[in-house]
Amino acid sequence: MNKFFKIVLLLILGISVVSCTKENRNTEPLRDYAAQYALDLANIETFMQTHYMTVVNSIGNTEDMDVTYTLITDPLTQTSIWNQTTYPIQTRLATVTQDGVDNIYKLYYLKLREGIGATSKSPCNADRVLTSYRGEYIFASTEKVAGVDVTTIKGFEFEQLINPQTYFNLTNVIRGWSEIFPQFKTGTYSGNPDGTLSYDNFGAGVMFIPSGLAYYSTATGGIPAYSPLVFTFKLYEIQRVDQDGDGIFSFQEDLNNDGYVLRLPIGAVNPDDTDGDEIPDFLDVDDDNDFFTTKSEIKNPITGVAYPFADIPTCGGTGNGKKKYLDPTCN
Repeated sequence: MNKFFKIVLLLILGISVVSCTKENRNTEPLRDYAAQYALDLANIETFMQTHYMTVVNSIGNTEDMDVTYTLITDPLTQTSIWNQTTYPIQTRLATVTQDGVDNIYKLYYLKLREGIGATSKSPCNADRVLTSYRGEYIFASTEKVAGVDVTTIKGFEFEQLINPQTYFNLTNVIRGWSEIFPQFKTGTYSGNPDGTLSYDNFGAGVMFIPSGLAYYSTATGGIPAYSPLVFTFKLYEIQRVDQDGDGIFSFQEDLNNDGYVLRLPIGAVNPDDTDGDEIPDFLDVDDDNDFFTTKSEIKNPITGVAYPFADIPTCGGTGNGKKKYLDPTCN
């Protein structure tokens, strides 16, 4: 299958893979990404250094892993988010091409609980997640104290979802979400007599997102433009997705098993692109570029039904090496 045809198919598939709706677009000139990131990072770090965190950790309680942030008034008794050690601060770097330049962003996040259970699993960054969350934006507030202007970095809640009923596709949300959710796992759940579900041992965390990985210059849903965001979240369940409809779930097309299927800048080496055609496998209907679609190559020739993923034959039928649909010499 030639590259041009694949790109056309990719564009068709990509119609549904879009960011959240953009509203109230700013009329001011677009700010420099690097300069705005430096400001966002400074404000995020100041917020973490000037606020302490309270976590309700009571298994079986509906408030399990709820979090509040409070401005520190007594440094001797209140330990900042930055200095607390109960939930070590972790970081993840994300590269985004903006205006032709690769910008690297640092995300801070806390694992309140990774998520545990017999069927516990992590989403990849192309799956759907069932999550409750509370979102706040960070802003600088200047007030006069004893006649002197004092600037404080504060958080303002703009949205909260307590009982989610629908799944969020991680390809349709802000980039910060798709970077952090794969670091967590689901837990367990059980049914109640009234038909509802109770979730336990779910993954729960806090993520701090620079505006370049959120809405950047777009003001939307009560969030001012250029706002870094803080999300407290709980990962209840996931749904696997087959983005290109080739019969293989996108998480199974994560060739290096890092939890992320990637779309990289042109020319970059992509570990999740078998044939090197700059279309990652999770969006490629012919993963090995042998002119046979992946969907046709994973069918059992006797039954005409696709093999279970674990049973897809390797090229030599020996059980070693690449699966048939990833080897252009075997079709």
